[in-house]
Amino acid sequence: MPRDLPVRSRSFLPTFAPTLALAGLLAFAAAPALADEERASQENSFGVDVAGKGLWKEAAYRWEKAVALDPLNARAHNNLGVAYERGGKFEEALDSYETALELNPRSDHIRQNYELFREAYERKKRKERDAARSANRR
Repeated sequence: MPRDLPVRSRSFLPTFAPTLALAGLLAFAAAPALADEERASQENSFGVDVAGKGLWKEAAYRWEKAVALDPLNARAHNNLGVAYERGGKFEEALDSYETALELNPRSDHIRQNYELFREAYERKKRKERDAARSANRR
């Protein structure tokens, strides 16, 4: 009976060796993604810091990097929307807010930013249409 044990052990390893190798490869492949997520988080935080100092172009640059590193980062998309809005890039802001909301529809913060932006953007577009109509009447 003790002789059977080593034979079973030897047959056990070849069966699981491919699984273990695949698990190792998956862990190795996931490492860059985790590194990108961490770098995106750092860029996002840095963007928040510089935005707090009024450096909106730098903040937008950092949030663009964060989004490029981690396209599923809803906070970075939301922050980028704020920066674009501050910079007068309203179409880009709308895209960023909508993406953030799609990625995290339960976030009250993102929803509030989106709704406030959308209302202000609609008012701006109405004013522009009204001004264009007035200019055409003259």
